[in-house]
Amino acid sequence: MLARTKALSVHLFTATGAVIAMLAMLAAADEKWDVMFLWLVVALIVDGVDGPLARRYDVKSNAPQYDGALMDLIIDYLTYVFVPAYALFVSGILEGWTGWAAIIIITFASVIYFSDTRMKTKDNSFCGFPACWNMVILIIFALNPNHWLTLGAVTVLTVTMLVPLKFIHPVRTERWRWISLPIAILWIGFAAFAAWKDFAQPEWVTMGLVITSAYLLGAGIVQQLLPGEKASQSA
Repeated sequence: MLARTKALSVHLFTATGAVIAMLAMLAAADEKWDVMFLWLVVALIVDGVDGPLARRYDVKSNAPQYDGALMDLIIDYLTYVFVPAYALFVSGILEGWTGWAAIIIITFASVIYFSDTRMKTKDNSFCGFPACWNMVILIIFALNPNHWLTLGAVTVLTVTMLVPLKFIHPVRTERWRWISLPIAILWIGFAAFAAWKDFAQPEWVTMGLVITSAYLLGAGIVQQLLPGEKASQSA
């Protein structure tokens, strides 16, 4: 009975992500980008914690009536894709046809990626860019890059969702986890600070975001290139 209660509690914890997504969307509707991204950072923390809890309390065996993986995917689409894409469009960072193009390719390609049964590799990494648009668009808000550079980055990352490049999961990818997990935690800290400052963050925070983002984006690809590392294979 206790095991079942703990497992159900994990499902309820995961479900809070839907509420957080709504709070982020309401902030975005008011163009309160700092508040929106703070909620998305909270959602990212919940997403990072609920997986280990689900495995610890074996939710598949102890609370099988709810599909935690499906719940997680629904919430991830809202917080990783839908809300950030809306923010990118409404903020005017990409104007005219480029804004329309960005939200179309982001939302369309991401739903294809989320439904792809090959999205996870044998070492629990991701095969293709894992549609972490919440992180990408936060970086765009923080760095305010050139219009065409922004569109180029969105386009390239969309393409990498559909090719067999490996991207690490900071928690589940065992290789280099001793450094990947602390870097992911640092990224969350820098991101929260930047959002808290309404993206008028000091230079050291900007550099921290750039360095940690580069590692999280490139570590899996580097692992593929190293001797003895096989290219991403579906689980």
